[in-house]
Amino acid sequence: MPETTAPSATFSPLYQQIKALLLNSLQSGEWQPGDPIPSEMELAARYEVSQGTVRKAVDELATENLLIRQQGKGTFVASHHSEAWQYRFFSLMPDSGKKAPLKSHFLSCNQSKAAAKIAALLKLTASDSVIQIDRLQSVAGQVTVFEQIWLPQQRFNGMTLEHLESWPGPLYAFYESEFATHMVRAEEKIKAIAAEATIAKHLKLEPGSPLLLVERISYTYGNKPVEIRRAHYNTQQQHYENKLN
Repeated sequence: MPETTAPSATFSPLYQQIKALLLNSLQSGEWQPGDPIPSEMELAARYEVSQGTVRKAVDELATENLLIRQQGKGTFVASHHSEAWQYRFFSLMPDSGKKAPLKSHFLSCNQSKAAAKIAALLKLTASDSVIQIDRLQSVAGQVTVFEQIWLPQQRFNGMTLEHLESWPGPLYAFYESEFATHMVRAEEKIKAIAAEATIAKHLKLEPGSPLLLVERISYTYGNKPVEIRRAHYNTQQQHYENKLN
């Protein structure tokens, strides 16, 4: 008789199992962005494991920027409201080295059927709707960024231009507070292009001026894509900064 090979069991270290349980609590909203999570001692008792096992799981989540350790205060769920996180997903820096606050000007916020490419990237069906946002961002009074943003309508139902214009802080903090959607990571493609006439007009440049095109997919918990962004950067006085570890 031919020999048969039994399927091998997949082994997951105990700290990885605890990490998965912690992620489930984050995804379910048990702990909201900005909230403290229970202490390592409390989590160890909850999951009936050692504090060392919990610490290793928490360390990985902190390395992935899902949790933030604060010396003497505890461990908190990462939030885009915190000053340290507000510009974590924004990599354009002034050549002068002096950071200046960004000012947003929203041009439109409309709902429509998702184009095939956008639907595929957001893992939507052909019948699903998206919300498209167009906005400008200025640095020190100079229009620097023109963005087109697409969001799944079902998750961001009720978003309006007036709602966006009344929000005083970063857009990702808006998603977090108003739509319970926390961005945890993003993937970007960067390409040098020449400005088309419409884009050039928005950025107050001559057509054909050099721009940096950054195409981004942003994900929330559970590796779910929830935002597509096409950003056109005028880098005449800025540069794109990326820190690699």
